[in-house]
Amino acid sequence: MKNLHFIYYLSLLAILSQVITACNSCSKQGVDVTQDLYVPDSVIEVAPPQVSKAVTEQMMQNISSPVETAALIKGLKIPFNKNFLASTKQAEKFNTNFEKAFALGLYGCDLGYLNMYEKTSFVVDYISTIKRLADDIQVGQFFDFNTLKRLATNNENLDSLILISQQSFNRIDNYLTETNRSMLSAVIVAGVWVEGAYLSSRVAQISNHPRIRETIGEQKTILSFLLALLMVYDKDPSMTKLLDNFGKIKKLYDEVKITYEIGEPEMVEENGVLTFKQTDKQIIQMDDELYQKLIVGIQELRNDLLKL
Repeated sequence: MKNLHFIYYLSLLAILSQVITACNSCSKQGVDVTQDLYVPDSVIEVAPPQVSKAVTEQMMQNISSPVETAALIKGLKIPFNKNFLASTKQAEKFNTNFEKAFALGLYGCDLGYLNMYEKTSFVVDYISTIKRLADDIQVGQFFDFNTLKRLATNNENLDSLILISQQSFNRIDNYLTETNRSMLSAVIVAGVWVEGAYLSSRVAQISNHPRIRETIGEQKTILSFLLALLMVYDKDPSMTKLLDNFGKIKKLYDEVKITYEIGEPEMVEENGVLTFKQTDKQIIQMDDELYQKLIVGIQELRNDLLKL
C-alpha cells in the first residue's frame, strides 16, 4: 500500500490529504496563526487527549491517499459522473462544528475528484461550500479563496491550485492542534476517507477491474488506522456516535483476510540511478458475496452520515 503525505487529497483531494499529515510548516516559518484571532471558549476542547506526533505520523502514513484512488479511477477510463458527488445543497444540514469538520473533509474529497477530471464549471460551487464550512469552524482565514477560484477556472494553473490548497490544510491542521481542537482534524480525515471509499464503491459497481476490487479490500487496513485515531477521542459524545456509525462496516471488514508475501528486492534503474525495488506482495482474500456487502456497506455509511 502506498503512503500518503497529504497528498494530494485528490488533485484537490490533494487538498484534503495534507490535513492528515502532521505538518509543521507554520511553526517552522515562525508564523503565529493565533495572533489577533479570537476563538470562543465554547469551541476549544478542555484538556483534550494527547497523541504523540510519532504515533500520529505513523497512522497518517498508513492511510492511503485519495489522490491515488482518483488517479486509479481516471486511469481505468471511468467517465466522470457528477452523481457520485455529494450535493453542495446538503451542506446546510451540518450544524455543529463536529459535523461541519466532517463535511469539510467530504467536500474536499469531492473537490479533488472534480479537479482530477478538470470539471472547472463545478469547482467554484464546491470551493464556496468549503469556504462556508471553514469559516464556521474558524479556519477560513487559512484559505485564499479569491485565488483558489481564479485558478480553478484555468486548468493550466492546476498545479498551483493544488499547492495552495495543500498549504491551506497544513495550516488548518497545525492551528486546530494549537487551539486544542485536534479532534476536528481527525474528523476532517474521516470525512475524506468516507467519501474516497464511497467513490471507489460507485466505480466498483460499473467496473470489474481487479485493481478496484483490491482497492475496496485494502480499505480494511486503512480503516483500522483511521478508527485507532478516532478512538482517541471516544469520550466525546459526537465521536461516540460517529464510531457507532462505523460499526457495521468494520464488522464486514473483519471478514476480509489480508496476508503478505515477502519478495526478494530487485535492483532497477530509475532516471539513471540504480535503486532497490521491493517486491513484497499483498494478498486480499474475500469472496464475491463479501465484496458486494462491502460496496453496499460503504455506500450506506456515507449516505447515513450525510443525513447528520
